[in-house]
Amino acid sequence: MDAINIQELVGIAQTWLLEFGVNIIAALAIFVIGKWVAGFLKRFVVRVMERQNIDATLTKFVSSLVYIGLLVFVVIAALSQVGVQTTSFVAIIGAAGLAVGLALQGSLANFAAGVLMIIFRPIQVGDLVEAGGALGHVEEISIFTTNLVTLDNKTVIIPNGNVTSGNIVNYSRKGKIRIDLVFGIGYGDDMKKAKDIMMEVMSSDERVMENPEPMVGLLELGDNSVNFAARPWVDPAVYWDVYFDINERVKQRFDEEGVSIPFPQRDVHIFQENDS
Repeated sequence: MDAINIQELVGIAQTWLLEFGVNIIAALAIFVIGKWVAGFLKRFVVRVMERQNIDATLTKFVSSLVYIGLLVFVVIAALSQVGVQTTSFVAIIGAAGLAVGLALQGSLANFAAGVLMIIFRPIQVGDLVEAGGALGHVEEISIFTTNLVTLDNKTVIIPNGNVTSGNIVNYSRKGKIRIDLVFGIGYGDDMKKAKDIMMEVMSSDERVMENPEPMVGLLELGDNSVNFAARPWVDPAVYWDVYFDINERVKQRFDEEGVSIPFPQRDVHIFQENDS
């Protein structure tokens, strides 16, 4: 009896191997070859993106996405080869992808904005920019957020969707920026002398560019002063340093040269009425 059972089991095993052995071997071959192809394509994508000088973060993300997507396809193909019904797996993956997409639609919008920023580079690390309601130097551009360091050394983390949804003011893109200064003098002061002082202060500062050259022009005849516009050009990195220094040095020179800086004044007249 035992011998008969053993023979039956051996026969069943042989039949099963004949029926499914080829499919199992084919499935293993599909998985091994498919995994190798996925790895090869991942490395190929990395090389292509690196040649195009694409950001390393985006390169890593896209290559990993390609590898995982191909690997999922290979696993489904291998399971299908051994007779497993993969239709339900595909439906589950599709439903899960839809649910995740709906739950993370805000994050996906930030991701899409991050990809566009990395590809088109409206801003780069180190730039002084105004974006997303903040002003500062770009510290990092990631897939989902952009980090700005403000002028008072605060880190502002802005979702990329907020950066691209509004205007982006890049003060560093052209490599130079103009400082707009206004100085007022009294109506009785020597205008030429005041203009010479302002030009001398700006020209003597090594941080002020020679091209475009600084300029001084009469801005307006105000109620209390004659106002001049002073316009030096500087590197964006030293904007505020030069701004403060020139204001201080012009005030000192005006004091030394006897040029007045008027301030609003009012004459008050008191009339006294007799009760009689």
